[in-house]
Amino acid sequence: MREILVIGHRNPDTDAICSAIGYAEFKRRTGMPQAVAARCGDTNERIDFVLHAFNTAPPRFVADVTPRIRDVMQANVISVSPEATVAEALGLIEERNIRVVPVLNEDRTCRGLVSLFKMEKFFFPTPNRLIDSRRICASVRNLARTLSGRIVHAREPDREEELVLMIGAMSVESFENRLATFPPEKVLVAVGDRRDIQSLAIRERVRMIVITGGLPAADAVIEEARRNGVSVILSPHDSATTAMLSRASITVTHVIHEDFLVFREDESLEHARPIAIESNFHAFPVLDANKRTVGIITKSDFLKKVERQLILVDHNELSQAVQGADQVEILEVVDHHRIGLATSQPILFRNEPVGSTSTIVANCFLQHGLEITQNIAGLLLAGLISDTLNLTSPTTTERDVQILAILEKRADVSAREFTERLFASGSVLITKPAEQAITADCKEYVEQGRRFTAAQIEEIGFDQFWKRKDDVLAALENHRRSEGYYFSSVLVTDVVSQMSLLLIAGPDPLRRRIDYPEVQPGVYELNGVVSRKKQLLPYLIHLLKHIA
Repeated sequence: MREILVIGHRNPDTDAICSAIGYAEFKRRTGMPQAVAARCGDTNERIDFVLHAFNTAPPRFVADVTPRIRDVMQANVISVSPEATVAEALGLIEERNIRVVPVLNEDRTCRGLVSLFKMEKFFFPTPNRLIDSRRICASVRNLARTLSGRIVHAREPDREEELVLMIGAMSVESFENRLATFPPEKVLVAVGDRRDIQSLAIRERVRMIVITGGLPAADAVIEEARRNGVSVILSPHDSATTAMLSRASITVTHVIHEDFLVFREDESLEHARPIAIESNFHAFPVLDANKRTVGIITKSDFLKKVERQLILVDHNELSQAVQGADQVEILEVVDHHRIGLATSQPILFRNEPVGSTSTIVANCFLQHGLEITQNIAGLLLAGLISDTLNLTSPTTTERDVQILAILEKRADVSAREFTERLFASGSVLITKPAEQAITADCKEYVEQGRRFTAAQIEEIGFDQFWKRKDDVLAALENHRRSEGYYFSSVLVTDVVSQMSLLLIAGPDPLRRRIDYPEVQPGVYELNGVVSRKKQLLPYLIHLLKHIA
């Protein structure tokens, strides 16, 4: 089934969540019913506040879109039990036009594989193994089931045993001489209406006789068989066909591949594909975490295209995208940041110099003449005022102002009052450990061959920050070292005073280039700086360019 995920960046902020929900709704209403809003990170208190305010469930959580075995495997597993006969396995293979069947225990663990190749070797032995074609391993019940026959009398019908097949198509004297060469309790006699052969075999107490040709058994024969403990089966087939089918009554456990290759359902296709190609097997069981068989995958399944596509909102750099985004098709991008994505083919790319992605999404509804429902209008309003700090950010454009006025009417919400409630609805410096606070809204960038991060924390005042300054700085340095970044930064913004504090964990050459006032070690005062995208990021890139 085709799946199109409308998804924001890692560590999503309010604009990423709200624009994903809004744009998924827009795509569904313009002919893309498979569009689903998604997120690849946790929500926070402010996002939860917004979703609750407009009675909307959070987008589906998708941590990784890497194509995996489960995406192309056949979930409807055609299998047999260890008690199944080779005849039943062959019938299934022919009916389903397959080459390999897994043998599953009751708990769905895989006992082995039954292949057409191995069964052909069993039925057509080499000339120097001709005697093997006379040997049968079967129980009375399995033999009768394979022959579609009827049991007239049976002793120990479920005991599987090795028998020698003899065809009663010779004189009594010749048959008696041949019978004397084998232990009678190990002999299975296939015979037509030769009463003399039937009686001789029963008197000698062979293991069982199969009366062929659809012929009945005389009452006297049945009675004599009961007295002598000889099992009797009536076969609807002639003697030659009965003999051929009898070998197929062996259970599959005798012809399975016990050494076989399996894959985990969560294993990536990229990793598994070369392993499968090099294998001699054609099909492979797929196991879950409990080693139960949940699917089967063939070599041709690895050629299937994974029907998962992405629409990226509020970002367009793979370093910020959901894990595995580089391995699936990206259909569209809706964003208001710098362009950092290269694609192998043309795509729809909406990138506008406005204050929020929610502005672009709202404009899509308006350009198509679609009514924006009250809850979608409320979500887009929240995304817009969050990213523009209610139109006070330097990223704000006239288009943001116009769109916000429209959304206020559609949502029946005052942007000013909602802004106050939004930014009072959850400080990450209060609700989260320092390690989580610095990554709650964090983006990764690569410039001048160096990886770095820029996070932002929006607060009402700096009181909470100063209380936890030491913890935050220590967490920032640990984050930089553990992830191998050249530097990591956090912009703590006071949405009331419209100023920020910049925290930098990085090498001395970088820190010496910072020309903002250092109010405390590692903490710089950036008066009038509130935008990560338009103010902080260009400044950080400027610093990198001037470091040897």
